[in-house]
Amino acid sequence: MILNAFLLGVIATGSLTASAFFLKFWRRTHDSLFLFFGLAFAIEGLNRFSALYMEHPNQGSTLTYIVRLIAYLLILLGILIKNYGTKN
Repeated sequence: MILNAFLLGVIATGSLTASAFFLKFWRRTHDSLFLFFGLAFAIEGLNRFSALYMEHPNQGSTLTYIVRLIAYLLILLGILIKNYGTKN
């Protein structure tokens, strides 16, 4: 149980660090792809952090998978907007 909590903390920290990294580049370049990646990693990090308070985090729940789906759809939306968005 302690090892699972430790690994969930490492994953959450890594995701939030990646989010800060992408949001820093978004502030510098104003490229929407960095914004979507930053938001997706922030959502994923918070989702992993919330798993620390679940009774059985390894079993998963519907809400956990819906939040992950939203994060992955944000990444997909960012890629689609980057490739097919309006050209300036």
